[in-house]
Amino acid sequence: MERLKQKILSDGRVLNGYVLKVDNFLNHQLDVELLDEMGQAFAERFAGEKVDKILTIEASGIAVAVMAARYFGNVPVVFAKKTESLNLDAEAYEADVFSFTKQKVSRVRVSKRYLLEGERVLIIDDFLAHGHAARGLISLTRAAGAIPVGLGIVIEKGFQGGRDVLADSGVRIESLAILDSIEDGQVRFR
Repeated sequence: MERLKQKILSDGRVLNGYVLKVDNFLNHQLDVELLDEMGQAFAERFAGEKVDKILTIEASGIAVAVMAARYFGNVPVVFAKKTESLNLDAEAYEADVFSFTKQKVSRVRVSKRYLLEGERVLIIDDFLAHGHAARGLISLTRAAGAIPVGLGIVIEKGFQGGRDVLADSGVRIESLAILDSIEDGQVRFR
C-alpha cells in the first residue's frame, strides 16, 4: 500500500537501530483517513473470503480491525486482552505471547462467548516481526473451533522471520507494507 509506505518514510522513526516507531499515526495518535484506507485494502486483499468476525490483540490492532470490519459488512471485532480484569469472563481461551517491543511474555485472553465453533475469523494486527502474537491469535481461534481465514498485517518486518515461523500454520498472510530492512536509520521496503 503506497500511501502507508510514504507515511512510514515521512512520519516513522527508527529507534535503537531496529524498532520502527509509528505512534503518530498507528498506535498512539491515529490517522483515521489512513486507517480507513487500510481497512479497505484488507477487504480488497481478502475479497471473496467469508468473514464472520475479526480478531486482533489490544491495543494497537483495534483501530485497524474496526475500520476493516466496516468493509466486511460491519462484522464484530473481538480483541484479545493482555491484562486480567474483574470484568473478563472466567471462561476464556488463552495463549502466551512474547512481545518483541516490550521484551516480555503476556498471557492474552478472549472470552469463550466471543469466538465460536465454525466461525470464520480474519486476524488483523499492526506488526508482524517474529510471529509470536500472530501464532497466539491463530491458536486462540483454533482452540475455539473457529477457522482462521487469513492474517492481515499492517507492517511486516520481513527481515525478522515472522512469516517463516507461521509457514506451517496454513494461514494466508497479507501485509500492507513489508520492510526489507532497517539499516542506519533507513527503512527499505520489499
